[in-house]
Parts: sequence; C-alpha cells; structure tokens
Amino acid sequence: MTDLLWEGERRSGRGPKPALSLDRIVQAAIAIADAEGLGALSMQRVATDLGAGTMSLYRYVPGKEELINLMVDRVVGDPPTLDSESWRTDLRTWAHASHDVFRRHPWSLSAVTGKRSLGPNETAWAESALAALSGTGLSPAERLKVVNVVNGQVRGAAQISPGHGPVLNIEALSRPEVAQRFPSLMAVLSSDEEFDMADVFEFGLQRILDGIDALLQTRS
Repeated sequence: MTDLLWEGERRSGRGPKPALSLDRIVQAAIAIADAEGLGALSMQRVATDLGAGTMSLYRYVPGKEELINLMVDRVVGDPPTLDSESWRTDLRTWAHASHDVFRRHPWSLSAVTGKRSLGPNETAWAESALAALSGTGLSPAERLKVVNVVNGQVRGAAQISPGHGPVLNIEALSRPEVAQRFPSLMAVLSSDEEFDMADVFEFGLQRILDGIDALLQTRS
C-alpha cells in the first residue's frame, strides 16, 4: 500500500490504453463519498459507477481500506503556501486550510482516524507546519507537539461544525422538569449574547496560538 500511495499506478507504455485507471477509480470513489458518505462506498459501487466489473478494480487497488487512504491523500492535496514570515499567521493559514478540507469532504474526518499509512500529500502538510515553526526556538519535539495540538483543534472543531455535529433537543429542554436539571446550559441558551458554532474553531485556534505565543515570550 505504501508503494501505491507514494508511487501511484505503474503501467507499461506498450499496448492499448486500459479502460480503467487508478486515477479514475479514486475520483469515482471520492464522488460517491462526497455525495453519500463513506457508508455508501464499496468496491462494487465504484465499479458500477465506472461501468466495470468489481473484480477488475482489484487489479489497481487491493481493497476498500487502501482505496480510502488514496482518497484521503487526493482530497488533502498540496498544503497552502506559507510565506508570511510570521509563525502565527502561517500556522493559522495552515489550520484554516486543513479545516476547509474537512468542510468540503466531511467523510474524510472519519477516514483519518486510526492506524493507517500517510501519503505524500498528508506528509507534505506536516512538513509545512513544522517548517512554519522552525524559527521560533521551540525544540523539534515541541514543534511536533504544537502541530498535533493545532491539528486536534482542526479535527475537533470539524466534528461539531454546523450540519455535522450533535444537536440539542430543544423540545425536551423546553419542559420545566427537564430544564431545571441543566441550569448552566439553560442560562447560556436564554442569553442575549450571540453564539455561532462556526466561531468555535477560530476561538479555540486563537487561544492555542495565544498559549504558544505566551510560551515563546517566557523564553525571549
């Protein structure tokens, strides 16, 4: 699988061009996941959408797990250009670009969890974020920790973004016998202060960056 992720499809230049290709298979799988989620994805479904036999797909990719890894690396794409000469600005740009990937492809959020092989695009994102922190004075291990913390904020916020996260049962909470069990929550819900779940990501990200900045200030 590592070879497939990093080197792609290998084929001889001889003979007629095959009807299928790894690129077509991955693109078809992404289209299915974007439209219907990972639950709708199967090797048979991809083959059907491509007008091919299911077994013919296995000549290009070993199975569904490997296909999903290829899909993730494809939708992740290249990391953003980070050239502001400010670690904070660059890391914020990086985080927002990563968050946008999950917003455009919600299925990828569950696909990136668990033990798996990272492809070249995902690896390039890690390299990009670490490079943005190279002039901060943080140790290599600290830079890696920062990237993981920011990445955790990206993924955590994506899980509760509007349209994807859990929803409060307002009907149940409107009943007095239920509301009295959750006084702090009811105080928030009855407040005149505006609250937008879409702001959670930026709020949390800024607090993380503030914390890193405070750490750096103690060492200057």
